[in-house]
Amino acid sequence: MSAQAAALQRAKRQALGLLLLVTAVFIVSSVLPRGLWMDALQATAEAAMVGALADWFAVRALFHRVPIPLIGRHTAIIPRNKDRIGENLATFVRDRFLDPASLVGLLRRHDLVERMAQWLLLPDNARHLSQQVVRMVAAALEVVQDRQVEHLIRKAARALLGRMDLSQSLAKVLEALTYQGRHQALLNEALAQLMSVLQNADTRSLIARTIVHWLKKEHPLKEKMLPTDWLSDQGAVMVANALEGLLAEVAHNPQHQLRDKFDAAVQLFITRLQNDPVWAQKGEQVRRYLQTNPTLGHYVQELWQGLRTSLQRDLANEQSALARHVRSMGLWLGQALAQDAALRQALNERLQQWAQALAPEVSQFVAQHIQDTVQRWDAQDMAHLIELNIGKDLQYIRINGTIVGGLIGLVLFGLSHAPAIWLALAAP
Repeated sequence: MSAQAAALQRAKRQALGLLLLVTAVFIVSSVLPRGLWMDALQATAEAAMVGALADWFAVRALFHRVPIPLIGRHTAIIPRNKDRIGENLATFVRDRFLDPASLVGLLRRHDLVERMAQWLLLPDNARHLSQQVVRMVAAALEVVQDRQVEHLIRKAARALLGRMDLSQSLAKVLEALTYQGRHQALLNEALAQLMSVLQNADTRSLIARTIVHWLKKEHPLKEKMLPTDWLSDQGAVMVANALEGLLAEVAHNPQHQLRDKFDAAVQLFITRLQNDPVWAQKGEQVRRYLQTNPTLGHYVQELWQGLRTSLQRDLANEQSALARHVRSMGLWLGQALAQDAALRQALNERLQQWAQALAPEVSQFVAQHIQDTVQRWDAQDMAHLIELNIGKDLQYIRINGTIVGGLIGLVLFGLSHAPAIWLALAAP
């Protein structure tokens, strides 16, 4: 027997014991010689019995059927109204706890972003976060390891490729990249990287070796007569400087003709992707190849299996690189949020907007879940569960009803026999 059930039975025995006590008092007072004070005791016990029995009926009728003619149909209130209780409970939770105003107010009062920042700043919490992420990733990898799941992923990927127009998709991606000259920023970065490569000693050495190889292949006699090493070194410097100068000129001149040619080439490529049937056919051929080629499928599968194995090996290591990265990212995020009040405010406002937008659907989903769950319950099981949780307090109602009933009986007896009581008290 559970602790709740034991406490309920103990409370029931106490209420029943008090009822038996006042019943015994009533019986004893009925057989003893009559008198004013004995009548008062009998009236008190009688009223206490009435109060105890009335409250017993009220409590009993909540959970069980009481077979009394005419009255019995209004008993077993909770089991008979199980579905209505579930519906009302669901509505109450939806309208009072999960409404947009309540959720937004909750977010405003607690400043979740600030709390998250302070939580992440503690190293133990960041370590705990990394451990949880590692567990989640490991569990996900175990699920994906199933062959049926792998087959589903391959099938979904092929279905996605089957609905994709590669030429049009690539054109849209390029349009997004070139919108308002965004591709020029990419070009600037590429130019900077190329200039960095040209300034590298290894690159210039490669150019020098290429010049020597060209001389030996194309002009073998001149190569033997000329100072090859000097020419290659100087040539490498000249070529590198010339290319670097050209790249620097393009990088610093937004109106350079090479930039215009780059723009024209990109726009022409986008136009051909969108409108040229030949390019559309090539895109279709690539799509079919990606969708049906078994070699590519096996390669992708092996690549994924290798990646998964590597991840599993890392996750099994106590010094997991993934865990370290997650921990450092957690600490960094906590510091960034703690130091930037504007960012915290922006994120809090965004959370409030999401709560405002999602609250109706979420609250309705939760309410429907509560209602459906209660409807699936057995009526008697539900009544028993509720009785276990609140039945102990209801037994105290029976006890209080017994006491209050007795007091009321005593008061009524006193009022109805006031002259006799006055004379009895006044007598010497």
